[in-house]
Amino acid sequence: MKYKHLIIIGCIAVLTIGCTNQNQTTTQTSTTTTVTSTDFKQGTFQSAAHPTKGQVTLVQEAGKNYLEFNQDFKTDLGPDLQVILTRSEKPTSGIKNGSYIRIARLQKISGSQRYALPDNVNLQEFKSVAIWCRLFNATFGYAVL
Repeated sequence: MKYKHLIIIGCIAVLTIGCTNQNQTTTQTSTTTTVTSTDFKQGTFQSAAHPTKGQVTLVQEAGKNYLEFNQDFKTDLGPDLQVILTRSEKPTSGIKNGSYIRIARLQKISGSQRYALPDNVNLQEFKSVAIWCRLFNATFGYAVL
């Protein structure tokens, strides 16, 4: 008998609690982060050993520096193409060790692309960006910044 009463009381309690109307308030907060970029140097690619064209912009965003090639960028296909910063304004051929810093392997031979610069690069030391074939030490094109 006791079990029967406990079961009935339990069912009534569950039904009573389950049927109560609770106001649930959901608060949504929206955070908008605005990242601004600053263009502080720009150059136009010039052909050297191979036809190269387009624009490059040195951009600072959230404390980091980037090289951005515009959608008009285009160069020829070659082995081991690298994006480098050089100390020379016109690095047309025979790039020497110590006169450049390697940024990255060229992502593609045409179109927009972006390269993060290392934090320890002193941009005042470098005068141009070059597309350089490391294998043959040939500058495909360059842009004075």
